[in-house]
Amino acid sequence: MTILILVVTCIAPFVAYHLASGSAIGGLEGQLQRSLVLTNRAIATEIERFRYLPLVLGEDARIRALAGRERSPAVLEAANRYLQTVVRQAGAAELYVLDDRGIALASSNFDTAEGFVGHDYSFRPYFQDALHSGEGRYYAIGVTTRKPGYFLTSRIDLAGQSPIIVVVKADLLPLEATWKAAGVQTAIADRWGIVFLSGNPDWKYRPLAALSAEAVAQLARERTYEGADLAATKPILPEGVAPPIGEADAPALHVEEGGRQLLAKFSVVEPDGWLVLAATSTEDIGKLAGFWALSALIAGLLSTGMLYFLHQRALLIRMRLRQSEILERKVAERTQDLAHEIDMRKRTEEELRRAQEGLIHSEKMAALGRMSTAIVHEVSQPLAALEATLATAGLLAEKARAEKVGERVLDARALVKRMQRTVRHLKTFGRKGASELEKVDIDAVIRNALDLAAPRAKTLGIAPILEAGAPTPVVTAVAVKLEQVMLNLLLNALDAVEGRKGPAITIRRTVEAGRVCVTVIDNGSGIAPEHRERIAEPFFTTKLTGEGLGLGLSIATAIVREFGGEITFAEAAGGGTMATMAMPLGEHALSEAAQ
Repeated sequence: MTILILVVTCIAPFVAYHLASGSAIGGLEGQLQRSLVLTNRAIATEIERFRYLPLVLGEDARIRALAGRERSPAVLEAANRYLQTVVRQAGAAELYVLDDRGIALASSNFDTAEGFVGHDYSFRPYFQDALHSGEGRYYAIGVTTRKPGYFLTSRIDLAGQSPIIVVVKADLLPLEATWKAAGVQTAIADRWGIVFLSGNPDWKYRPLAALSAEAVAQLARERTYEGADLAATKPILPEGVAPPIGEADAPALHVEEGGRQLLAKFSVVEPDGWLVLAATSTEDIGKLAGFWALSALIAGLLSTGMLYFLHQRALLIRMRLRQSEILERKVAERTQDLAHEIDMRKRTEEELRRAQEGLIHSEKMAALGRMSTAIVHEVSQPLAALEATLATAGLLAEKARAEKVGERVLDARALVKRMQRTVRHLKTFGRKGASELEKVDIDAVIRNALDLAAPRAKTLGIAPILEAGAPTPVVTAVAVKLEQVMLNLLLNALDAVEGRKGPAITIRRTVEAGRVCVTVIDNGSGIAPEHRERIAEPFFTTKLTGEGLGLGLSIATAIVREFGGEITFAEAAGGGTMATMAMPLGEHALSEAAQ
C-alpha cells in the first residue's frame, strides 16, 4: 500500500498541473467570450447611432436640391451650412453628398483646408454599393483628411433626376481610446483580416494572417489604408494559423506577442464581416498550475508518511490486543456506541421534521394575515365612497330629481365594479407582476380619484384645485392601482384639513427629467418631524382607533415602487404637507400632434 501511495504521489503533480492549466484556460476563455459579447454590442450601438442619418438627410429639401441640373451658389451654400449644422448636433465626424459620378457636391467641412467638395470618391466601395444596391458601409482611412472612419451611405432617388449619395463618416476611435485606457487586448479586423482598431498599438494596421496578392491589390485599388505598408508588416497570428472565421464555438488560439504568450478568441460582426479579437495574457496560468502541482506533491508525501505511521501503529495495537476477550469487549462497546448514535440521529431527524412543519405553517399564517389586512383596508375606501354616493342618491330621490338619482346609481355601480377590481388586484398584491401592465393616462387617474373623493370633499366644503398643463403624460402601470394610490393621498389630505379654517387642497402635476410628479398639497397641520421616518411603515397611524389600520401609505408606497416610482413627503410652504408621487414616463400623448 505504501508503494502504491508513493507511485500515486509521483503521478499526482503532473495530473494536477494538467487539470489546473485546463481549468484556468477555461476560465480565461469564458472571460474572453464575455468581453467579445460586450465589444460587439458597443460596436453595434456606435454604428446604429448614425445608420439612418443619410436617409433622414435625404428627405431635406436643401439636400434634394443638389440632385437638380442647375446647382446655384445659393443651393450649394445652403446644403453646406445644413450639413455643418447636423454634424455639430449629431456628433458625426463628417457629412457629405456625392453625385452619381462620385464627385462631392457639398460637405460639412467645406470651409476647411481638408474640405471634400470637388473630390472624386467613385473608387470607394461605399459609393459603388450605394449606387447599385441603395446603401453601403465601409471602414477606411480618409484619402483627403488622412483620418480613419466608418462610412455609411444611402442613395436618394428623385423622379426625373439623377440620384445622389448621402455619406456619413462615423468616428470609431473613441472605442479604441476606451480599450487603451482600460489596458485590454481588444481589436477589430476587417474582412481581409487587417486590424484597424486596437487597444494594443502594436497591432494596428497589421494583418491577422499573411495577405494574399489579391487582397493587397484590392486594398490598393480601394485605397482603404492609404499610407500603411500592409505587405511589409508581420502577421499577428503564428504562421499556418488562420482566424476561425464563421465558427461560433471555435477554440481559443495561442498568440505570441512581444515575448508574451496570449490567449485569443474571435467573434464576427455582421453585416461587414469584421472579426473582433479579444486576448489576455497566460503568464499566470503556469504559476497557478505549478502551485497546484506542488500542493499535490506535498499532500502525497504527507499522506504517505501518515499511512506509514498508521500502519506501524496498527501493528502495535494488534500485538497488544491478541487476547480474544479484549477484542470481544471492544467490539461490544463499539456496537453499543453505534446503536446509541443511530437512536440520537433518529430523534434529531424527527425534531427537524416537526420544526420544518411549524415553519411552513407560520409562513402560511403570515401570508394569510397580509392578504386579509390589505383586503379590509383597500375595500373600505370604495365602500365609504359608495355609502356617500347612495346617501346622495337618497336625498335626490326625496327631492324628486330622477335624472340626478340615475347618475348617482351609475356612480354606485361603478364603485361596486371598482371594489371587484380592487379585490382581484389585492389577491395578488405583494407578487411582482400581479396585474398586467398597460399605458396609463396619469391625468385620467387623477380625475378618477377626484371623482371618488368628491362626496367627502363636498361635505368638508372643499373644492380641490388641479394644476396640470398639456401635454398629458403617460406612464406604464396598472390604472386601478394608481387610482388607489391617488385616492389614498387625496383622502389623507382631506383628513388633514378637516375642521381647519379656510381648508385648501391643490393637486399639481408636472413633468421633469423624464419623470411625472403628482403632488398633493394641503394646508393642514402637517407631519410631525418624529413621524416622517415612520409614516410609510405598516400599521403606523396617527389617527384615532377605528379610523384606519395604518396600511394605506404602506400599500401605496409598495404599489408605486412596483412601477419604478416613489412617494416622498415634505412640509408645504406656509404649513401643511406635500405628498409627491414620482413615476418614470412612458409614451407621451401630445394633443397638438393629434390635431
